[in-house]
Amino acid sequence: MPENLTRREFIGELGKLGAAASLVPMVAAGESMETKAFSLGRPGWIKELDEPLTEVDWQQVARYNERHTTRRGFNLYVEQERIDQLGELSSELLSDNLKNDVPGYTLKDRALQRAARGGGASRQFFLDPEKVQGPDTWGVPKWTGTPEEASQLVSAAMRHMGAATVGFVELQTETTEKFIYSVDPDGKELRIEDVELPEETEEYRVIPKKARYAIVYTVQMSEETMARCPTVLGSLTTSLTYTRSQNIQERAQTFLNGLGYMGLAESSTNALGISPALGVYAGLGELSRYNRLLTPEYGPMVRVFKLLTDLPLAPTKPIDAGLYKFCHECKKCAEACPGKSLSFDDEPSWETRGGWNNPGHRAWFEDSVLCRFYQRTYTGTNCGLCFSACPFATKNLASFNRVRNYMAATVPAFDSTFKKMDDLLYTNFPLEFGKPQKDCEEWWTLNLPDYGIDTVQTVRETT
Repeated sequence: MPENLTRREFIGELGKLGAAASLVPMVAAGESMETKAFSLGRPGWIKELDEPLTEVDWQQVARYNERHTTRRGFNLYVEQERIDQLGELSSELLSDNLKNDVPGYTLKDRALQRAARGGGASRQFFLDPEKVQGPDTWGVPKWTGTPEEASQLVSAAMRHMGAATVGFVELQTETTEKFIYSVDPDGKELRIEDVELPEETEEYRVIPKKARYAIVYTVQMSEETMARCPTVLGSLTTSLTYTRSQNIQERAQTFLNGLGYMGLAESSTNALGISPALGVYAGLGELSRYNRLLTPEYGPMVRVFKLLTDLPLAPTKPIDAGLYKFCHECKKCAEACPGKSLSFDDEPSWETRGGWNNPGHRAWFEDSVLCRFYQRTYTGTNCGLCFSACPFATKNLASFNRVRNYMAATVPAFDSTFKKMDDLLYTNFPLEFGKPQKDCEEWWTLNLPDYGIDTVQTVRETT
C-alpha cells in the first residue's frame, strides 16, 4: 500500500471508485456517437475542440531555434568545463555498472541497446527526385481526391507502415506555421519561401510555401521496457522507436512522391518542428505536466514525428480526453522525478524556466538543465521515470483502466481518486531514488510481443 495512503483512506477511495463505476452506464447513455472523432475512430467521449486546452498567445510565439534546446545547446546554459566533467562522470558510471554486472547495465543490456539504435533508414529532408518513381514515371496523372479522402488515404498507409496514430495540421502563417523550427538541429536555417520545389544547401533548407500540410504521427514505445528506466535496458525502447520512425518516414515520403506530391521530413532526430505542439494541434493527445504529448490510446508511451506535404489534407481537431485536467490533480511524474526538474504547481504558467522553452503558451515548464544533470550524474543514459510513472502508461486492457479513462474524460472530480488507486495497483510508489519500477533481469524472461508493444490496443476501437 502506498506510504501516503492509510488503510482507512484506502477503503474510502475504494468507495469513491465504486460510486464512479456505477456512474459510467448513466453517463455513457447520455453520450452521442455523433461526437466520435471520425478520422481517428475514437470513442464518443473523447471530445473534439476548435482550439486545444493549452492556451496559446500567438503574439509571443516565434519560430524556435532547435539548437537552443539542452539536447543540442547545453553549453548555452552550462559552462563547457562542467559539461566535460559530466560526460566523464557519465562514462565512468556506465563502465563501472557494466563491470559490476548491475541489472539493467549488464553486457546483454548494453548489446541490445546498441542494436536498437541500428537498422533505421538515413533521414533525408526530401528524397532525391532522380530516384523517385511516381506518376511521371508511370505515365499517369498524379492522384487527386478530396482533402477528406486524402487524409484517409495517408492515415491508412502510415498505420500500415507502423505509425500508431496519424493526424493533420494545416499550417497558418500567423499561427501554426510558427511550430516549424527557424534553425534545424544541424544548424541549417529553415526557410519558408514561395517556390515550386524544396532545396537544400550547406547553409539552409527551403520549404515551399505550398507545403501547407503537416502530417503528424506517433510511434509506440514499450511500457514494460520503459518500466526498467533509468537504466540502459530501459532506454532501448526509445532508441528502437526512433529507428522505427526513420523507416516509417522514408516509406511515407516514397508514398507521397508516388502519388505525385512532396514529402518533406526530419533531416535528423527531432528536426523540422516542435513535435508536442504539432501533436496537440493534430489531436493526437494533450500537453501534460511533464510538458510532452499525453495520448488517450497509449498515454506517454509514444514518440512524435512529422512531415510536410503539398497534398491537401483535411485537418484533425484538438481533443479533450480529460488528460490535461487529470495532470492538474495528479503530479505523479513530478513526484517520481529524481532530478526535481518538473513542476509541482497546481496550475500551468506563462512563465518559462529557460531558453530551452519556447514562450507563448501556458504550460508546466520543465527545468531541462536539472534533468540533464541528473541523467549524466546518476544514470549514464537517459531517464524516462516521468513517462513510466504516469498513470496512463498502461496497456489499458484492465477494466480499471477503461473506467479510469472514461471517468477522466467525463467526471474529473474523481481524478485524485484514480491517481491514488494507480499508486496502489501499478506503481512501486514512492520510487526509490533513481531506481526502476520493475526488475531488469525479469524483463529478459517476459516473452514480450513484437517491439515490446501491445498491438491489441488500437485506436480503431469504438466501444
